Amino acid sequence: MRYLIAFVVMAFFTTSMRSQQFELGAFAGGSNFIGDVGRTYYILPNEPVVGFLTKWNRSPRHAIRFSLNYAKISADDAKSDDTRRQQRGYSFQNSIAEASLGIEFNFFEFDLSDELPQSTPYVYTGITYFRADHVYLKDGRNGKLSNEGTNWDFAIPMVVGYKEAITEHIIGGLEIGARYTFTDNLDGSWPEEYLGRRDPKIEFGNRNTNDWYVFTGVSFTFTFGRKPCYCF
Repeated sequence: MRYLIAFVVMAFFTTSMRSQQFELGAFAGGSNFIGDVGRTYYILPNEPVVGFLTKWNRSPRHAIRFSLNYAKISADDAKSDDTRRQQRGYSFQNSIAEASLGIEFNFFEFDLSDELPQSTPYVYTGITYFRADHVYLKDGRNGKLSNEGTNWDFAIPMVVGYKEAITEHIIGGLEIGARYTFTDNLDGSWPEEYLGRRDPKIEFGNRNTNDWYVFTGVSFTFTFGRKPCYCF
């Protein structure tokens, strides 16, 4: 019996692998920060982002997706529409290196074995783990924001996009993806995360909201793998 079960599992796995197509490609665009420093626009790229992504298309409606991205983020109170932030005058720069794994859902069937044209809007979510710098007011409220230490944390990606098969093996996409982070110190507003203690003299901003960062850009992926076979 155990040999029969093993045979069935192996046969299913082999058939599943043969019936899928994979994608491998790159992502490039711009990033922006949403937090307690600078502008509060949700989509306003002001720094570059580049990355790599791969997908395993499990069905015409969903795919397992993995990506690696690297971006700069920055914000400046002088460019804010908020008068209080302009008067405060803080600014910072940081960098984000993230790995993300999750599921991409297609609004319409996107079957890579069918004839062109093929296109669909999509959404993506999952879990992101990223590395950035901790930031804090090293010299008090009258000082400048400084980068100190390493901040490893999680984020939840919320991505919407549109993709289209340009050729039989090349797919182009346009997407906007916000990341809700589990930290409030990408901009230095909550230094307790770095210092390990409260220091009201250098805390600022809204403690009830965590930091966000947003990637806006385009992707191009190359498809490979066997086309689905419905012979059985």
